[in-house]
Amino acid sequence: MTDLCSLSAVALLEGFNKHTLSPVEVAKAVVARIEKLNPKLNAFCFTSKAILEDAKASEARWMAGQPRGLLDGVPVSIKDLLVTKGWPTLRGSKTVDAKGPWNDDAPAVARLREHGAVLLGKTATPEFGWKGVTDSALTGITRNPWNPAKTPGGSSGGAVAAVASGMGPVAIGTDGGGSIRIPCSFTGLFGIKPSFGRVPAWPLSPFGTVAHVGPITHSVGDAALMLNVLAQPDARDWHALPYERRDWRTGLEDGVRGLRIAFSPTLGYAKVDAEVASLVAKAISVFSDLGAKVEQKDPGFENPDPIFRTHWFSGAALLLKGIPKEKHELIDAGLREVAALGDKMTAHEVLDAQMKRGALGAHMNLFHRDYDLLVTPTLSVPAFDVGKEFPEGVKRWIDWTPFSFPFNLTQQPACSIPCGLTKAGLPVGLHIVGPRYDDALVLRAARAFETARPIALSPMANG
Repeated sequence: MTDLCSLSAVALLEGFNKHTLSPVEVAKAVVARIEKLNPKLNAFCFTSKAILEDAKASEARWMAGQPRGLLDGVPVSIKDLLVTKGWPTLRGSKTVDAKGPWNDDAPAVARLREHGAVLLGKTATPEFGWKGVTDSALTGITRNPWNPAKTPGGSSGGAVAAVASGMGPVAIGTDGGGSIRIPCSFTGLFGIKPSFGRVPAWPLSPFGTVAHVGPITHSVGDAALMLNVLAQPDARDWHALPYERRDWRTGLEDGVRGLRIAFSPTLGYAKVDAEVASLVAKAISVFSDLGAKVEQKDPGFENPDPIFRTHWFSGAALLLKGIPKEKHELIDAGLREVAALGDKMTAHEVLDAQMKRGALGAHMNLFHRDYDLLVTPTLSVPAFDVGKEFPEGVKRWIDWTPFSFPFNLTQQPACSIPCGLTKAGLPVGLHIVGPRYDDALVLRAARAFETARPIALSPMANG
């Protein structure tokens, strides 16, 4: 049972195809793991009653030699910000009516169904995904499988807690300021924020065009496989990129020899925990050893914190305007505080932030004429205690995520891959950022790093 819960999606599919693995037995193992660990970690806020039924249908298709798609029989969890037909999508909020109606699948969920994935349930998120840790008045505190006293990060904290503990091999998360990469860094997983529009999204996040949808996995290969499914077109997303008919697994093994990589330890302005900085600095040598041309170089932009705050806080204000005032007392106090700041912002300030965002994006376009990739730490700190929005010395989640949110503004593909453990045994992530639309290059570089530094399972995932 433990072995089944630690297998990758790629390995599961190979076993299903050869009839050496059973979708039903895999589903039973994952359900048992959820029953054992979810009370400790609080990863899932809703679990499907049809898991075994769906697995039996998948097994029948495999036995008949007619798998439905690329993920037939693979257990997948869905972050509770993505609408799912027949399931409540409460978004971590007491203000959402559980009665629904729930008549629609978000594009990512629809693609998973079409490809035969076994949907496990919904994973926990902070209220409306507003912060970088995962707790809410509705679902309580979600914990880190490497150390349950620590936060798994957020806002896709339930998703990473599930994958990192073996409660399903892959998950779908969202990333509006780091919400895939932050928790992947804290829990030793691989996660990619694809180029904006690569994975269609609907309804659009209340935080607008900084929000991306992407996979959370134990391996780069699984993420590329997931992207083959998630990146398929959906007409409901007006912002979606033109569909690329390609296999994102193609070229994964091409390595990094000859690539020009800029390594920026601080982006020129961030304060980084000494242990995190040391682990990342040692990890960067992997790329040099594999033949890349690595140069320490900052990208040369000022801290875009004010630009991001204007986008994020005004989005929060718009979100709360859509909720009846009599329900506002039910909302996370921190979210209300952020929304109040956003409510004071003028149209001129928002438009000015949009113009500065465009200038930042153009700056990074020019930067990538000289460098194929930018590599940084994923975060400035390792995981801290649960129940806190931020560690000591800062005031908002944005303050300890200086490397993630800038690339939501620029809409570039960016991933986090584990690069080591602190002395306390907590994972640290390496952040790989590529030119806009070159998701394949980010995956390729991450895969090269993975070959040299295989991703380790958490103690909980091992049993």
